[in-house]
Amino acid sequence: MWPHARPLRSASTRRFNRELIVSEALTNVVKHARASRADVTVERFGETLLVVVADDGAGGADLAAGGGTGLAGLAQRVASVDGTFSCRSPAGGPTVVTVELPCAP
Repeated sequence: MWPHARPLRSASTRRFNRELIVSEALTNVVKHARASRADVTVERFGETLLVVVADDGAGGADLAAGGGTGLAGLAQRVASVDGTFSCRSPAGGPTVVTVELPCAP
């Protein structure tokens, strides 16, 4: 393989990864957040797909805690498709997970 070549990903693979990312984020809300509400926003800006999952739960989510694979696994999945991941989760909430994914026009 050429040094700068990236493997091609089919549209169905990209779509599956996007759906799995949202599903994993919502699973974390259900398992850990003690939330009464979660909102999912998906918007496209040119060649970027922005996904935001926010909840009104207890907050305090920590990627470094290592209690499971939830957020760390989600961050790895996003990175594997050349995306960016951030999580803001102060104690007391809310938690907001933001993902930016490349999206072919």
